Amino acid sequence: MTEAILLVGGKGTRLRPLTVNTPKPMVPAAGVPFLTHQLARARAAGVEHIVLATSYLAEVFEPYFGDGSALGLHLEYVTEEEPLGTGGAIRNVASRLRSGPDDPVLIFNGDILTGLDIEALVATHRSSGADVSLHLTRVEDPRAFGLVPTDADGRVRAFLEKPQTPEEIVTDQINAGAYVFRRSVIDTIPAGRPVSVERETFPDLLSSGAHLQGMVDSTYWLDLGTPQAFVRGSADLVMGRAPSPAVQGSCGDCLVLPTARVAPDAKLTGGTVIGANAVIAEGARIDGSAVLDGAIVEEGAVVTASLIGAGARIGARTVLSDVVIGDGAVVGPDNELRDGARVWCGAVIPASSVRFSSDQ
Repeated sequence: MTEAILLVGGKGTRLRPLTVNTPKPMVPAAGVPFLTHQLARARAAGVEHIVLATSYLAEVFEPYFGDGSALGLHLEYVTEEEPLGTGGAIRNVASRLRSGPDDPVLIFNGDILTGLDIEALVATHRSSGADVSLHLTRVEDPRAFGLVPTDADGRVRAFLEKPQTPEEIVTDQINAGAYVFRRSVIDTIPAGRPVSVERETFPDLLSSGAHLQGMVDSTYWLDLGTPQAFVRGSADLVMGRAPSPAVQGSCGDCLVLPTARVAPDAKLTGGTVIGANAVIAEGARIDGSAVLDGAIVEEGAVVTASLIGAGARIGARTVLSDVVIGDGAVVGPDNELRDGARVWCGAVIPASSVRFSSDQ
């Protein structure tokens, strides 16, 4: 049995206002909290025991998932009193692990949607005899990521943080946010202070001669750190582009939860999700978007690549494209918002008061 640590303590600052009331891993994607997809994929790979490293809004996780038995898992929760970074969070939960010193421990970042072959990563770790194994993926533009060049055998040679010049871009391989640690290595991480595995733990291990192994897996991978990425990830789950055992029902153009009400002539496309008790009125058109629980989209509204927060209301004939509407916000009739606009939780925009178009 392989056990795992799931890092779910981040504040999700880039996702605001989605994360004002909800921690990032609990924001719904394809009808369930995003964390559900990660837990279900880990369970499908044979993981039975997972420790959640929580911090921001830590109190919401356990009431929802409980002991994990509904997912066939045993879940434990450890809350950081102060944010400890990725490495510090891993070290902070070490006492809850059951593995022996040489056993593998899976570690996942809580904001990555991926089709990673988890069992293959564990197998690579075992066969290579590595101290730490990293999931690597290839991207077209690696400047926003940490580069991880490897030799012909997959052994990591360096960690290069966010290169900017062409000379610094020596590989298209990046750290994809999933690792396997030899259990004893976790105990070498300093306790009680913030530690970054990317900037401190991994470089220090490499300089000390430890064996760090990279496994390139270029299946589906998406960092859900921005609202635009989160909405796209949810749509990809619905349409089957991103794999998850937790997607409810068959894949297709839309997912409508059972208690939602959708008018017969409303049009839902592009992986749209309609949450529990949401209402979609006559003539509304919603494409590649997520309408969370209890939200209302009135007659003739057009919503594209956007996220409508829980309990929000979108007025008749309003047009939204690539925007986020916070929980409980109201956008009155005949408004137009585009190109990354964000409406804060509980805000009210009166009828016909906002019109933003890229051709103005």
